[in-house]
This record gives sequence, structure tokens and C-alpha cells, in this order.
Amino acid sequence: MLLINMDEDQSNHLKAYGIAFWVLEEGGEVDWLLNYKGGSFAMPYLQPIERECKIRGVSYEILPDVKYSSVLMEIASPEVNMDLVKLEKAPKVAVYTPSNKPRHPDLPWDDAVTLALEYAEIPFDKIYDEEVLEDKLAEYDWLHLHHEDFTGQYGKFYRSYRSKQWYQDQVKYEEEKAKSFGFNKVSQMKLAVVHKIRDYVVGGGFMFAMCSATDTYDIALAAEGLDACEYVFDGDGITKGIDNQLDFSKTFAFKDFKLIKDPMVYEFSDLDMSTIRKIPPELDFFTLFDFSAKWDPVPTMLTQCHERAVTGFMGQTTSFRKSMIKSDVLILGETKASGEARYIHNTYGLGFWTFYGGHDPEDYRHYVGEPETDLNLHPNSPGYRLILNNVLFPAAKKKKQKT
Repeated sequence: MLLINMDEDQSNHLKAYGIAFWVLEEGGEVDWLLNYKGGSFAMPYLQPIERECKIRGVSYEILPDVKYSSVLMEIASPEVNMDLVKLEKAPKVAVYTPSNKPRHPDLPWDDAVTLALEYAEIPFDKIYDEEVLEDKLAEYDWLHLHHEDFTGQYGKFYRSYRSKQWYQDQVKYEEEKAKSFGFNKVSQMKLAVVHKIRDYVVGGGFMFAMCSATDTYDIALAAEGLDACEYVFDGDGITKGIDNQLDFSKTFAFKDFKLIKDPMVYEFSDLDMSTIRKIPPELDFFTLFDFSAKWDPVPTMLTQCHERAVTGFMGQTTSFRKSMIKSDVLILGETKASGEARYIHNTYGLGFWTFYGGHDPEDYRHYVGEPETDLNLHPNSPGYRLILNNVLFPAAKKKKQKT
């Protein structure tokens, strides 16, 4: 067997995920050894796999069958918090990002998940509203949403960037697209997209969202049938008393939040704690919970890491007020002292979703217009590992629910 250790001795954690994905693409199977040396991968030894590890700079070791059997015996012991999950098929991955541009050349931000996928050499397709509304989501096992505004307020960039060409171009692009699909407003088109994504998850898909795609997704669902956009965004006013009319039974994760209606404020609701958290950057971190690998394999997979304390990072949506998270939602990572969740997960219908607060795990603030992160400088990033855990999750063989 070829063992790719994922503890502190691994030279490139992020590209290790790419090796596992590549083996699945080539028709092989991968053992994901949960909690064994940081969540290691093992696969039958083949020279092409060893060659790929060398080319990509991934640490590995070759184990005789007898030694690997002893590893499996150790993992199977009821006295240790470890388990083995079989990865069987490479998931087909989609990133929701504007399709009228190769990678936002006119938009001044990047996408941490796109960076992670490209660095790990995991293939993916870019899709946007057109493909979603034309029912192309069924072709994919995994969908990512990032710095997106599903409320139709163009990211609430109005105050700082309304005079910038990129902002004006984006407004025009979204308005023309909405009209082409028969919608009177961008917010109506985005709600239709949200419904399509919801149906995709209900049918068994996996949706992973970061930054503003987390809270604006739920805001759009809760505000269905209402107008949550001020005049500067859609030409008319917000529904009077809208906070008392939000329907939280429709949301994935959040409840009891109130909208921030002022178009001059760069925030969507009081759910996000970006502007009120008083944590110095040098003390900003969140802790991953420990789960039972044998009884709770899903959250265990999603929290595999060589570090349990992960350095924090900001975003338009940084973290989630715990009091506004639904009781059935699983918190995977939190900053306990400030009462904020950073990483949450749940099932929805036959599918799964994960919300991860913040914009870029290796750029604390990542202001608009700054260059993208060079992951060659962060090959062992714990924060980026959490992203790639989610990418591999759909490849796992589904276990029967224990009772």
C-alpha cells in the first residue's frame, strides 16, 4: 500500500488531496483513514501513483501488506477514535462564478475554493445563473458558492464602489441577464437560482458556501415574496416591516436575524459578526470539534486536519452568531469566547450543505483589489484543508445509519 500521511510531517497537504482525487479519476479506490496521522490516505501501490506524488511534492511511504493490516487493526479498535472510509468515485465539481469572464478580470476579488482546486489540481467546471436556471446542476455532485449576493444588492458595494467601472458593468450585466430570463429584477432571478440550488441539495447534491454566499442564501429564502432591496438597487423601496415577515422555516441554517437595510452599510444582516467582534488578529482563531469517527463519520471527515486550532480570517461574512443558528445545525468549528460559529454543516433532504465563514484562510482581511493568495507559500494551510475535505466528501461510500 502507498500511504499519504496527513499529519505535521506531510510536505504538501493541499496537493495530497489532489493525489487522492486523481487516483479516483483513474478508477482506483482510496482509503481515507479518519484521525490516523491527521486523516491520511492509503491506496494500493502503483508506480504511476508514486510518480505523481514525487512530481507534486507530496510525502508518502510504502507499506507492506502485513504492516498495513496492523494499521487497519489499530484503526478498528474500539478504544481509538479512528475509522476507515472508502472513497470510490471522483465527484464532478462545479464552482458558481460569473461565466462571462475567465476569472473575474473585471471583479476585484478572487475565490479561495477556486484557488484551492487549481492548486490541488482538482478539475472543476464554472457555472453561473444561466446553467443553474437551465437545470444543469444535476450533472454535478458538488457545488461551491463564494463571494456572491443572492439578495440582488450587488454585494452592497454601493457606498464605496458605485462610481467604479467594474461595479457599473456588473450591475448592467446582471440586469440584462435577469431580463433575458423574464425577471423584472435581479433579486427575483437570484431567488430562482437559490430555489434551483435548494432543489439540487434536496435531491442529494452537496453545496459548500463561503463568505457572503452563506448568509445571503438564507436571507433570500427567508425573504421570498418580499422586497429586501432599497431603491438604489431595484428602483423601489423595501417591504415595510420586512423583519417581522421573514420566514425562517425556509432557511437552511439561520433564524431570527434582522436585515441591515441601509444601502450605505456594507453588511446584510445582524447574523454576521464581522463588524462587532473585538478580537485582535494575532489572537483570532477557531477550534475544530472532535467527533466520533466510528459513529459520526461525516463531521469527522469534514474536520480532518493536522491542527485543531485554525487561524481565523475575515470576509464580508466572517462568522455566524450562534444564537441565530438553528438547533439542528451541527457546529464544526467555533470561537467560543465570542459566541460565534465559523464552520457549520447539516443535511437537507437527501443532500448536504456546509457553510464556512470568511473569504480567504491565508489572507486575514483580503481587501477589494488585493492580489490573490499564492498557495505555493501555504501548502500546509489548515484553513484550506477544511475546504478540500468538503471536496472529497461526496466520494465517500455511504454507510448505513447506525442505530
